[in-house]
Amino acid sequence: MRGISSRNNINKLSLNLAVRAESFCRHFFPSGTKQGNYWQIGDTSGAKGQSLAIRLSDHGQGRAGKWTDYASGEYGDLIDLLHANRGGSFKDTLNDCWSFLGETPDDFDASDNASSSSPAIKTNENIGNARKLFKLGKSTYKTLGSAYLFGRGIKRFGPALKFHPSVYVRPDDQSEVQQHPALLAKVTNNDGVITGVARTFLNPKTKGLAEFKNPKRALGQLYGNAIRFGKGAYSDDLIVGEGMENVLSIGTVLPDHDLASCLTANHLGLFQPPSNIKRLWIARDNDEAGEMAAKRLRQTAEKMDIWVGDIVPDSGDFNDDLETMGTEKFEAFIISQMT
Repeated sequence: MRGISSRNNINKLSLNLAVRAESFCRHFFPSGTKQGNYWQIGDTSGAKGQSLAIRLSDHGQGRAGKWTDYASGEYGDLIDLLHANRGGSFKDTLNDCWSFLGETPDDFDASDNASSSSPAIKTNENIGNARKLFKLGKSTYKTLGSAYLFGRGIKRFGPALKFHPSVYVRPDDQSEVQQHPALLAKVTNNDGVITGVARTFLNPKTKGLAEFKNPKRALGQLYGNAIRFGKGAYSDDLIVGEGMENVLSIGTVLPDHDLASCLTANHLGLFQPPSNIKRLWIARDNDEAGEMAAKRLRQTAEKMDIWVGDIVPDSGDFNDDLETMGTEKFEAFIISQMT
């Protein structure tokens, strides 16, 4: 009965937070913006962006306090969101929520360390699904996946990439689930453990991106992790960047360098550098989001006594530079920033 009582208290807490959803968002996620009936942020880290939307008031069957990250597919209530943001124990998250409401927890059983819908459980399910999907992929050699990369001037591949001819996806909120070919990229932590998979959905006719909203999607846990390209244990230098295509563009002209793609500026700023490297090169996009991400990652790395340097594209991103300059000029351009 004590477990049932604890779950009832968690449900009560969730409802009380939902009534104060906008205040909750402004307090815990101040970098977000209000758009109509939603508070929008980049992801569970709370960074600026629009991928994650939090409902601020009840509307029809939509309940206040519910959120969805349209990039990763994660969802939940405000307790889930704060837990995903802060990590740590579920009990600490609950205490923070009670503190926000100015109340004292009532009969909470510390042995109930997660709610049935918490990101701790949901994320584990997503990680498991990501691992299964990547295992089902096949070599990118002579597939639509390799054709897509070749079409963008990219010639650096690796075991982090696979191809699957028919991955399930819902193109938008109103669409039925469909199957589309996708380039798969495994996301790993510094120990090489798979924590997620990035899916780049493709159009077989154009050999480019699929023509629906958000053809690039991630499943699993990206926080602190990355898609990695290298030849084993990290050497002294690591180049880390945002989008996979941008990082692989650099890897095309620097085939012997270790690379890591964090997929977005938000996750670039949250990347956890391997402790054994000596130099970290941050290959950011040439925009405000990239600059802010690089600044945040620099602070993290320098606290670890890692030397940090920036690599910035001449245009908006490195893949544009590769296609515009050609490999020889692009190689010289990148090397000039690293010497």
